[in-house]
Amino acid sequence: MAALIWVIAGALLIAAEVLSGNLVLLMLGLGALVAAVSAGIGLPLWIDVIVFGLSSVGLVVLARPVLRRRMRKGELTAKTNAEALVGEKATVVAEVTADGGLVKLAGEVWSARSLDETQVLEEGRIVTVMEISGATAVVWDTP
Repeated sequence: MAALIWVIAGALLIAAEVLSGNLVLLMLGLGALVAAVSAGIGLPLWIDVIVFGLSSVGLVVLARPVLRRRMRKGELTAKTNAEALVGEKATVVAEVTADGGLVKLAGEVWSARSLDETQVLEEGRIVTVMEISGATAVVWDTP
């Protein structure tokens, strides 16, 4: 019966890990499953508790940092969406001023405005995207 309680506790802790994402509950859940094994072979409850504590602490201290480093290694470092367009070159399609204009950027026509209010960028000119403001590319003349 004690083994079943440890298994249920372990399963609940592992399931709760989905909500937290810190890997602590996962380590405690695995510790509970190890305690379920000790209970299953007939060891006394106090030994089960010690097994749970030692295995949980060991997993949190030893396995968790390694797993977190491995998970961080796969994190996205690439820029995506509008952020990826900053720094790209664009071609002026319709004269761009501080008030507006059009550029061809990444194969699409975008509304644009110049970063410098005094700049007037003629059609055909190559510009650099300095930022994306909503659906407008803020561009700068590329020398």
